[in-house]
Amino acid sequence: MEKSVVLGIDIGGTNTIYGFVTRGGTIVFHDEIPTNGSKPISDLIERIGDKIKEFFSKNREYSLNGIGIGAPNGNHYTGMIQSPPNLSWGCIDIVSLFKEKMHCETLLTNDANAAALGEKSFGLAKHMDDFVVVTLGTGLGSGIFSSGKLLYGHDGFAGEMGHISIDFNGRLCNCGNRGCLEAYVSATGIKNTIQKLLEKDPQNTLLQTLCKDNIDGFLLDKSYDKGNETAIKIYHYTGEKLGQGLALLANLLSPEAFIFYGGFSNAGERIFASARKSMKHNLINSSEKDIKLIQSGLAKGQAGILGAASLIWTK
Repeated sequence: MEKSVVLGIDIGGTNTIYGFVTRGGTIVFHDEIPTNGSKPISDLIERIGDKIKEFFSKNREYSLNGIGIGAPNGNHYTGMIQSPPNLSWGCIDIVSLFKEKMHCETLLTNDANAAALGEKSFGLAKHMDDFVVVTLGTGLGSGIFSSGKLLYGHDGFAGEMGHISIDFNGRLCNCGNRGCLEAYVSATGIKNTIQKLLEKDPQNTLLQTLCKDNIDGFLLDKSYDKGNETAIKIYHYTGEKLGQGLALLANLLSPEAFIFYGGFSNAGERIFASARKSMKHNLINSSEKDIKLIQSGLAKGQAGILGAASLIWTK
């Protein structure tokens, strides 16, 4: 008997994860390929097309029910990826391109929204109507559920929590504004913090080691756990800034929980302890609110493809 699967695709700045997902949320197969964002989008579509053919040639009992895509700057309404950061594609109608290639229904949302859909359909938020998924990677993204519905806004770009300002005279963000939460709380933001600390303390060996191309989060965690004052200072400062941003959103939306996924969210309570304290300090009616800060229960790389697939399954 033929069984249906949906292809969930999570396009990242460096790598693209894809997986074949059943209606019940079982990932039959998943893998990761380089995005190669400096090449035309046709290169990625061609390689994914080859992977699709390979899967179905080996798994003839399955049929493709559709394709769901999560991508940076993906617009659910238009099917366009609009000038994504770290990718050289400009504006592309990726939905039409995949439909033309694979001849099946294709839907798009942005990567953080896909993670939120994954949590709602298959993760910790199954029984929540009001929550925010915060993705911590190179940048900071968010997917917002309010009254049981994912917020897209008028033009499809609601939920840019990373670009709410916590200091209008603060750090310059890649988006061109100042004081954006992302400029403090993300891999990019933490690297900025480390560089600023290194300017004040150039002989600090931990800072010297951390201030390389990619921050070693494991080393930072280990140093924190050993009581290293510099590591504690980095996470405390980052958590304090995160809490300020969470309070701004919480005062507006009153969510049940913030669910964190990816990257530096793996630091857990090392960041959340100071974030929770800072959020509470900046909340209105703070004594009446009990907003949870929790890590996603979905495995690494799975929230995006599960959420992307759920675009088709829950349509």
